[in-house]
Amino acid sequence: MRFVSIASGSSGNCIYAGTDDTHILVDAGISNKRIQQGLNEIGVSGNDLSGILITHEHSDHVKGLGVLARKYEVPIYGTEETLEKISKLSSLGSYPAHLCRPIQPDVEFCIGDMKFMPFHIDHDAADPVGYRIHSGRKTVAVATDMGHFDEYIIRHLQGLDAILLESNHDVNMLQTGPYPYYLKRRILGEHGHLSNETAGRLLNYIVHDGLKSIVLGHLSKENNYAELAYETVKLEITMGDNPYKGTDFSITVARRDEMSEIITL
Repeated sequence: MRFVSIASGSSGNCIYAGTDDTHILVDAGISNKRIQQGLNEIGVSGNDLSGILITHEHSDHVKGLGVLARKYEVPIYGTEETLEKISKLSSLGSYPAHLCRPIQPDVEFCIGDMKFMPFHIDHDAADPVGYRIHSGRKTVAVATDMGHFDEYIIRHLQGLDAILLESNHDVNMLQTGPYPYYLKRRILGEHGHLSNETAGRLLNYIVHDGLKSIVLGHLSKENNYAELAYETVKLEITMGDNPYKGTDFSITVARRDEMSEIITL
């Protein structure tokens, strides 16, 4: 299985996971042109796509969905509430209704030779989910746009080979930055986004010898820096109640405007 971030940030998100026979995207929150460019870099075209898994209906996760669906007739997977919200977004235009495939959190489904387990996340959207993705004995996960984590989230993120995890903001930068008060409250709230520190604390519960790659994603352009996210998360792992140090793992930061390194499992 290959796993790569085509784009990840508060301005747009699109993640690829695939095998030789099955190719899927998690979210399509950038332009169709950028999605195609990213796919071409890994030797895949839009015609090869087996499905698009949507986490939730916010623009930075669905912006390019309409064009992609119309052009390639790719099936769209999401919870019923998410699909309903997306269908009402005039900015996406129309696309064939038969492409929409409702899923349920905690109910596994298959596309080709890959299996997917959606799980609830707390975010200010209709019915948002993260995804645990299986191919053979390898498992990866995409977990972003979470206001907090709990035992349920920890359970779904254990035993992974790789993860793309939200590390959205530095709390101090957000609190002292230019955002209006209501937006700061939203981001810091139980249905907002994970800070660098919280991402690191979550990793303390799921790191293990077999975790080959940690990719930090969905960074805020205004309230974070890649180096700050990396150093904070690494320090949280080192200082956490676990036998590891941050340097024991491959930790990288996904960029909003370029692809991450391809993780091959």
